[in-house]
Order: sequence, then structure tokens, then C-alpha cells
Amino acid sequence: MSKSVVFFTLIAVLPFLCGAFSPEHPTDRKILVLLDDFAIKSSHSLFFKSLQSRGFDLDFKLADDPKIALQRHGRYFYDALILFAPTIERFGGSIDPAAVLDFVDSGHDLILAADSNGSELIRAIATECGVDFDEDPAAVVIDHTGYAVSESEGDHTLIASDDLIKSCVIVGSRKIEAPILFQGIAHTLNPANSLVLKALSASPSAYSANPKSKLSSPPQLTGSAISLVSVIQARNNARILISGSLSLFSNRFFKSGVQKAGSPTRYAKSGNEQFSIVLSNWVFHERGHLKAVNVRHHKVGEADEPAMYRINDELEYSVEIYEWSGKAWEPYVTDDVQVQFYMMSPYVLKTLSTDNKGRYHTAFKVPDVYGVFQFKVEYQKLGYTTLSLSKQIPVRPFRHNEYERFIPTAYPYYGSAFSMMAGFFIFTIVHLYNK
Repeated sequence: MSKSVVFFTLIAVLPFLCGAFSPEHPTDRKILVLLDDFAIKSSHSLFFKSLQSRGFDLDFKLADDPKIALQRHGRYFYDALILFAPTIERFGGSIDPAAVLDFVDSGHDLILAADSNGSELIRAIATECGVDFDEDPAAVVIDHTGYAVSESEGDHTLIASDDLIKSCVIVGSRKIEAPILFQGIAHTLNPANSLVLKALSASPSAYSANPKSKLSSPPQLTGSAISLVSVIQARNNARILISGSLSLFSNRFFKSGVQKAGSPTRYAKSGNEQFSIVLSNWVFHERGHLKAVNVRHHKVGEADEPAMYRINDELEYSVEIYEWSGKAWEPYVTDDVQVQFYMMSPYVLKTLSTDNKGRYHTAFKVPDVYGVFQFKVEYQKLGYTTLSLSKQIPVRPFRHNEYERFIPTAYPYYGSAFSMMAGFFIFTIVHLYNK
């Protein structure tokens, strides 16, 4: 009896398990949120509610909970991880920095927020992702020109920044009018990692130092080299957001008015809420997520895909590309998708034409070289997931009975041979019958 109950329970739950991890619906995702303290759940509730309103299932845990785990027997329980635990020295359960990095290497997404009390654990994870926080644990970002105007002059550690990445895919098409409040630590991008991008940069007058002590030497991190918020898209299309400020996502900064020093305009509400939401849209693949389907190739005038081509055949290649809008797949329209006909190096490189309905196509002649070729589409564009398509096809030479009987370019040689025979025949007649 108990076995029957277990069996029917599994049958009932299976559709939900399958749907939760379906690549066809990137927004049907479960997110683990690790916190220093459950008070963060209240102080950052607007950010969490924005995620829940978009269909995400948030599982809140303390970062040192001894029962937490990301996976068991190779099966991950979550599709994304939010680390709002900047002071944690050691994770609980089976989670450690290696487990977090394996989670990302498996194609899952990560949001990590630090602050002035950032632990070595959080810094180590950020470093492995290509971001280096200031080594001075007491240093924060200071800007005496781009600070946020407040009633108390303060030490200018509350920054009002509007230097955003120039990408409508990452930060949305609607312009963020109000400056973004930031109070936290600086980080730089590892120059050896080309995948890391600055989503929010400091102004040229900013620097990183301890505001409670006088500078005895020039600060190491200065100006636009300082990144406040960075994003990474890994080669496996996993996405990471790293912020030097946990307060950037807080209700207080979401609701706070802002006026940047030197600007006469005061905004009733900062740009933090809009900035956080559009970035989370991108990180959790609600925008900029592409898929390619119906990859086809065939000879011109035919419909079926052949087992191989012959040199100099005319062929057609097509593929359909769609972008996830957050609710449905919509045709992706652009003019920079290319296909290579590749063997060791590309013999043919063609830009695909589009019908503005998601279908891309082109036609070309198979080169006069036989061997094993590949149709390759390697599409990489800022903010979009990488498309890597490859389809192998052999190309054979002409068979012995497929060559043309007479080759037009050889007509002069044919003419010279026949003219030689005719000349020899005439010479023979003249020589034999001439007295």
C-alpha cells in the first residue's frame, strides 16, 4: 500500500518538476536566497517582491543554515542563487565557494552583493568570477564631485552615479532618468577576463579609501577604473551580477529622493528600483535570451536534406532565431547573423537575410574542394546569449561519369588537335598526288 502511495505521489509531482526546469520557459525558475540575517528580507522586500511578481519562487535561508544544499547526486534544486550575505565567513550545509562556482559552471545564474564589511569568502567568490574588490577592508568609494546631496554634508561616501553601460539589452530600452544611489566598496575588472562588463561605473573623480583616515599615499583605485556594479555572461551563458553595495537593493534606496552634486535637478525617487529590476531581468534571462530552431540545409529546388553534397552544388541554408520576452518567444530581428561553410578554415562566409519573422536564410555554391565540412553559426552580441550551431556534412568530388563530355575552356585544344589532323591529311594528299 505504501509503495502505491509513493508511486502515485511521484506521478503527480513529476509534471511540476519537469516544468520548473524547462528551457522553453526561462522564467519558471526557483531561486535560493542566502541572507546574513532575516532582517534583510524585510529591508529589501521591494526587490524580492519584484522577483516574485514575475513568477520566481524564492527560497529564503540563512547563509550558515546547516541544512542548505544546492544539489544532491548531481541534480540541482535551484536555477539561480542570490547571495545577500556579505559578512558570512563560512556557509552552512554542503555549500562552499567551490560549490557556488560549480553551480555557475553548470549554467546557473548568480547575484552577489557585498558591502564595507565584506568577508574574505565573498571576496574570493567574486575574484573567481573576474572581479577584484579593494584589498583594504576599510576602504569604500568616495566621490567629492559626484556625491548625493543630503542634509548633512557627510564624508561623500553616498554616491549618485548615472554612468551606465551602453546596452539596451542589459539595462533596458527605457532610459533611467534618476541617478543611482551607491554606498559600498569598489572593485575592478580582471583584465585577463574579457567576459566581465561594467554595468555601473564610478565618475572620474571617485576613489577608494578609508573615509576615517587621512590619505598618506595616492589611492590604488581611482576614477572610471572603479566599477560599482559588474555583470558577467559566462561561455555557458550563465549570468552573474556583482555589486559592491548591498544597500543598492534596499527599500531605503529604492524610495529615497536623489540630487547629484552640481546638478540643479532633484528627483523624488532614485533610479535604484528601475536599475535593479532591469538588471535582474537580464541576469535571470528574461531579456537577451536567444534560441535557434529548425536549422535546415538542402539543394536549391529541393526540400529534403541530403546525406552529402557534391562540389559546385547550389544549396540553401536557413535557421529560425527567437528571443524570450519574459512571457513568450518572439522573432529576433537583426542583420548581423552569419554562417560559415567550414573545413579547417571558412571557405564560405555569408551574412544571412531575414524575413523579419525570425527566419534567416542564404544560398551559395559549394566550393570546388571536397572533404568533411560544417555549417557553423557563432553568434555573439553584447547582452545576448551565445548561439553556437554546428552541422557536419561531407562534400564529394564528381564521379567519373559526371564530368562534362566536352569542357568549353578546352575548345582551343580540341581545335588545335583537329586542325593538326586536317593539316596532316591535306599534306598527305598533296604529297602523294603532286608530280
